Amino acid sequence: MAGRHDRQSLIKTVAQDPYTTLGVSRSASADEIRKAYRKMAKQFHPDTNQGDKAAEDRFKMVSAAFDIVGDVEKRKRFDRGEIDADGRETGRGFGGEGPFRRANPGGARRPGDPFAGDAGGFEAADFEDFLNIFNKGRGPGSGPGAGFGAGFGPRGPVKGEDIRLRLTLDLEDAIRGTSKRVLLPSGGAVDVTIPKGSREGQVLKLKGKGEPARGPGPAGDLLIELAIRAHPTYRSEGADLHMDVPISVPDALLGAKVDAPTPDGAVSLTVPPGANSGQVLRLKGRGGIDEHGQRGDLFARLIITLPETPDETLLAFAREWREKRPYQPKRKV
Repeated sequence: MAGRHDRQSLIKTVAQDPYTTLGVSRSASADEIRKAYRKMAKQFHPDTNQGDKAAEDRFKMVSAAFDIVGDVEKRKRFDRGEIDADGRETGRGFGGEGPFRRANPGGARRPGDPFAGDAGGFEAADFEDFLNIFNKGRGPGSGPGAGFGAGFGPRGPVKGEDIRLRLTLDLEDAIRGTSKRVLLPSGGAVDVTIPKGSREGQVLKLKGKGEPARGPGPAGDLLIELAIRAHPTYRSEGADLHMDVPISVPDALLGAKVDAPTPDGAVSLTVPPGANSGQVLRLKGRGGIDEHGQRGDLFARLIITLPETPDETLLAFAREWREKRPYQPKRKV
């Protein structure tokens, strides 16, 4: 009974369809697949479902599914039947329209071939390949169809599964680079070096940090997709950053040096005399980093800000100015 149960579990694993797991159609675009994965990974991530074994298992399934159909080449191979839903080799992909190809187009039985016939059977070699799918994880010679043995495919040892995770960073960390500890779905953690100038959607690959192989093959890889958290001060436009800098009325009239934040720390910003709200000052080389490693600029828009508590001296000055020196600002049409 135990052997039968193991066989049924293996059949269920092989039958799992990554498109169904992600809730997308086989014709879905790469962007649709990516959006579906991000939504489900966020929903079932162990960090937000601590102690929930069902959510953890679902997260693993979603990650495994995206590893197949989220990769252009793996998706093509899966659609052709060359690999299964776990990314393991299935032989030659069998050819034809279904999982098995006919023994011969005419349907005639070949001498000595018990699997060919009028019903459109499949070749004995293909049948052996099919059985080998269910013998993965079992020792060589463990039953019918045993050929490659545990962890072996037709081309030798099979690599372990890749693990895909998503890591959200602060903008400053993405620009300056940092190190983060990432929790793995199966338990444990790994320290990840975030390179200077990391970008939204960038994928970091940690070779051999994925799932171990079922046999003597190499471990899979850890693939970490980076996301940049929205910043309360800066607005990104390519490699450039934009921000608002509040200044007082005296500073706007007379000019001043004011402290302004940058991703590298505060700097002294020179406000020219007679500055107006909306005027933009450029801090060269203080922005983000583009795909070529070049530093963008930081643009500071000045916003004249009145004190929260009315200043009587300032109010008296404003009244006198309005009475003796009427001033009507020019409005842009």
